[in-house]
Amino acid sequence: MNIKKHIPNLITLINLFCGCIAVVYVSEANYLMAFYMVCLGIFFDFFDGFFARLFKVSSPLGLQLDSLADMVTSGVVPGYVMFSLFSNSAHELGTNPFIPFLGFIVTLGSCYRLANFNIDTRQTDSFIGLPTPANALFILSLPLVIEFSDSLMMLEILTNQWVLLFITLLSAYILNAEIPLFSLKIKKYNLKDNVLQIVFLVICLLLVVLLQYMAIPLIIIFYVVLSVVNNMFLKK
Repeated sequence: MNIKKHIPNLITLINLFCGCIAVVYVSEANYLMAFYMVCLGIFFDFFDGFFARLFKVSSPLGLQLDSLADMVTSGVVPGYVMFSLFSNSAHELGTNPFIPFLGFIVTLGSCYRLANFNIDTRQTDSFIGLPTPANALFILSLPLVIEFSDSLMMLEILTNQWVLLFITLLSAYILNAEIPLFSLKIKKYNLKDNVLQIVFLVICLLLVVLLQYMAIPLIIIFYVVLSVVNNMFLKK
């Protein structure tokens, strides 16, 4: 039996396991641990493809497993977090008990993106629309900003249901928007082909050091803006 061909799939299943644990932590309102488990899942999500290419064992099964695992870690978990944020927010949209379920629009958008990604041959070296892991990090950072930020303004903004609805709809849109975004995966080991990725990572590290959890949503926004600016320069 060729052990190598099973290693990437095993790593993918560990990603799924991390997502399942994150769901439990969200149900307990332990958003910090949920965030860490999603980060760990995304870490394994990155390396399953890396080892599949390294061992030259990429397969249709691995592709499907990867999307199914991401559906939990980067689809169900952020949708559940948005549901929780709606549930704990002030009732600007009324007291209808079904309003918090609007948070799962994030999950629907993630599902559509993952399914579309599997059949979209344009997304081999870059992304079109925000990748689900990036979107998951953005959503999971919101309760951390509420918990650890000293800003009353941020607290009022992120507990306003209209704001949460806007974020939810924007999230579902940007996941599937026809916006080319650069990939963070380094496939050629030289400086010239990775300048954009290196600049992005350096700025991200500075933001994390200076702003901690507040940096996470800013990093995702910066990623989208930097991609749009890069696209404008490429067209010239």
